[in-house]
Amino acid sequence: MMNIRTFSLASILAIATLVSAGMFDRANAATLEDLNRDADQALELLYKTNPAALEVSKQAKAVLVFPNVVKAGLFFGGAYGEGVLKKGSLIDGYFNSFTGSWGLQAGAQSYSYAVFLMTNEALEYIDDSHGWEIGVGPTVVVMDEGAAKNLSTSTLKDAAYAFIFDQQGLMAGVSIEGTKITKIEH
Repeated sequence: MMNIRTFSLASILAIATLVSAGMFDRANAATLEDLNRDADQALELLYKTNPAALEVSKQAKAVLVFPNVVKAGLFFGGAYGEGVLKKGSLIDGYFNSFTGSWGLQAGAQSYSYAVFLMTNEALEYIDDSHGWEIGVGPTVVVMDEGAAKNLSTSTLKDAAYAFIFDQQGLMAGVSIEGTKITKIEH
């Protein structure tokens, strides 16, 4: 006979599995056209909801945008999404984003993030590396709402700025620290 604790844990696992299965389907764009369109729409949403991101974009050499990253976990978790590197309006490559994690966690969520590459060195690092781990290589400043309000073109001094946005789901918090970004061939 199952006790309440075992039943609760089994229920959480079942819900997380069902939700993440549906959400992981969303993380994989059907075509490059879909991924390009989703990236453009994600950037529009970011600029509309966070004017500081628009100001950063005007100074950036390129932006790496992941329009739909899906995260799911029950003690062990992972997040995956595909993204586009844009230099102005031109597409300069496709990348995937993967994060593995462990610890006290349960649930699933989706979110978007954009990394604005401010220097030629940061852009070269992405081109030359065979996988970039955020937290290693160019300095990436993750912008929260408070920090973004105090950002101006005269204070942009770091190699890259990341904005996490459009969070949906049943999991608390998002961190991109330790995320592995790898160029993919389509």
